[in-house]
Amino acid sequence: MSGIERLGLRVSSMINHPVAQIQRWVTIHRLDTDGEREWEEVMGLLSETDGIDMTFNDDESVTLRWEASSDEDRPVEAFEPLEEPAPF
Repeated sequence: MSGIERLGLRVSSMINHPVAQIQRWVTIHRLDTDGEREWEEVMGLLSETDGIDMTFNDDESVTLRWEASSDEDRPVEAFEPLEEPAPF
């Protein structure tokens, strides 16, 4: 796995965390293992994403904020019944 893939997965996981989804913001800290090129590329992709507000903090972290999506934008999930009918 490349450095950019690893960083992308970490950022995606942080954004999709249930607490971040409720509060609609997350702060991403750059780790020592995040290369300059990888960090800049991921930050560039985030800056091009509609609906995300980026704040570059003094400690070199980045805070992302977003608005709640409308009901029309939310994915619809289908749930399967958890119990199977009795075989008799």
